[in-house]
Amino acid sequence: PVTLIFAEMKTLQSTFLLLLLVPLIKPAPPTQHDSRMTYDYGTDSFEEALFSQDFEDKYLDGKNIKEKETMVIPKEKSLQLQRDEHATPPPFKKENDEMPTCLLCVCLSGSVYCEEVDIDAVPPLPKESAYLYARFNKIKKLTAKDFAEIPNLRRLDFTGNLIEDIEDGTFSKLSLLEELTLAENQLLKLPVLPPKLTLFNAKYNKIKSRGIKANTFKKLNHLSFLYLDHNALESVPLNLPESLRIIHLQFNNITSITDDTFCKANDTRYIRDRIEEIRLEGNPIVLGKHPNSFICLKRLPVGSY
Repeated sequence: PVTLIFAEMKTLQSTFLLLLLVPLIKPAPPTQHDSRMTYDYGTDSFEEALFSQDFEDKYLDGKNIKEKETMVIPKEKSLQLQRDEHATPPPFKKENDEMPTCLLCVCLSGSVYCEEVDIDAVPPLPKESAYLYARFNKIKKLTAKDFAEIPNLRRLDFTGNLIEDIEDGTFSKLSLLEELTLAENQLLKLPVLPPKLTLFNAKYNKIKSRGIKANTFKKLNHLSFLYLDHNALESVPLNLPESLRIIHLQFNNITSITDDTFCKANDTRYIRDRIEEIRLEGNPIVLGKHPNSFICLKRLPVGSY
């Protein structure tokens, strides 16, 4: 019995020592399988981040919708996705056709702001539009169909485009249009203008006198502000309406004026009392040589005397 007890005590002692030594043993390094699993997890997170960034680049930026190439760590699933994308590429349209006008531009209470968005044509407008600001784009031509379904337009501003041509019927249905700005374009002539204009601005173009018909301004009985400065006019436009208050013709090629340019040669009692300012400086004309041309005005034109 004593020997048996002694043997059992030795066994317990050995077990106790073994238990003490277990925490000191270093764990075995992860197998190749474990390492690959960790790598795959990191790859999935990396791909998800790249996809999110690529989505933002392509769809959240209205000015940059071109397809961008993205490098992804090869996996069987992603490689198959890339092959599918190359096999059936999505169709692309012009930028101004890719998105609805009120996403490409800003629509607010009847006003449409399409400034500096690189459009090359007038975009489709909401029918209730009253004001369109399409400044500093790449529009080259205005046509009758651009505004055919927008009869409530009151103001159009195309400053800083590349407009060379405007069809005569472009503004024919815009009976409410009051302000038309075509400044800083490439115009050589003027179209037929709507009858209720109060302001017309076509400064900084290439308009010559032969590009303005004799009756272009004759029936514009509401026109108060006329800006045709910095063009290539050889003479003052004919039949300027009585309603004019401001006339800017400075820096053209005007060489002469007559007694009928602003006044009426046969009516010495005629007074043109609405005109507040006529600017003719920067033209090759000495205004002092034509004193009778201003006899009906309350103020002399600005220019060289």
